[in-house]
Amino acid sequence: MAVVTVTTEWRTDDYYFGIVRGTLERLVPGISVIVNAMGLPPFNIGHAAFVLRNTFSHYPEGSVHLIFVHTEAGGKARPLLVKAQGHYFVGTDSGIFSLALNSEPDMVNMLTDSEHEGDLMLFARTAAEILKGENTSEIGEPVDNIREMVPLRATIDTNAVNGSIIYIDSYGNACTNITREIFTRVFGINDFIIYIQNSKHRIDKLSINYNDVPPGELLARFNNLNLLEIAINGANTGDLYSLRTGSVIRITSDGGNKDSTGLFT
Repeated sequence: MAVVTVTTEWRTDDYYFGIVRGTLERLVPGISVIVNAMGLPPFNIGHAAFVLRNTFSHYPEGSVHLIFVHTEAGGKARPLLVKAQGHYFVGTDSGIFSLALNSEPDMVNMLTDSEHEGDLMLFARTAAEILKGENTSEIGEPVDNIREMVPLRATIDTNAVNGSIIYIDSYGNACTNITREIFTRVFGINDFIIYIQNSKHRIDKLSINYNDVPPGELLARFNNLNLLEIAINGANTGDLYSLRTGSVIRITSDGGNKDSTGLFT
């Protein structure tokens, strides 16, 4: 059974979610309205897109995902209804759709707030129309494209991979954009060194679990998204190593080539 999810920068004590949920339950009695993520960093489209990209497919097909992140977006971004991969997405055309979906949408319609009710009611009413079985192609007006934003991707040098931190969770574990596939393709079973921001902080082995190393020790592991994660057993890596989104990670073969920027020499 399809559900409605909400991904938002609102805090738990904001009243906005209550308006959206109340409206939906009034218009579609018995509907499940689920908080997919709340309290996201305000205006951080990249962070929200990462969360949405890695969660929406776990909900039933036909679900509607409402995105309340930077909905003003400079005052010029269009409110859109997007269909992709068997799901519906309602939000502002800030670039979040291209970052979250990583694929061409099947349908893109621009919504019109003819009643001047604002995004809360517009998005909620749109979700209600979808779940009541209305023809989605007639909700809004078709448009040809969505705003494109390009995600940060890891790059490959000779015997080296350059990446960056793209997400830090509530425990301070730092998720990178280096995939297991890229790591295996470059290093296989060979020795390697993972440099975190500079040459002073390095890791030369992979762990499976956080407690594979003693408490307080730095570790690297592939998480359930198959992305390389930098963590500390029992501590906040982001705080202790001043990591943030965009912090640089470099992996080289043991004794391999050095980075020309000088950060890792």
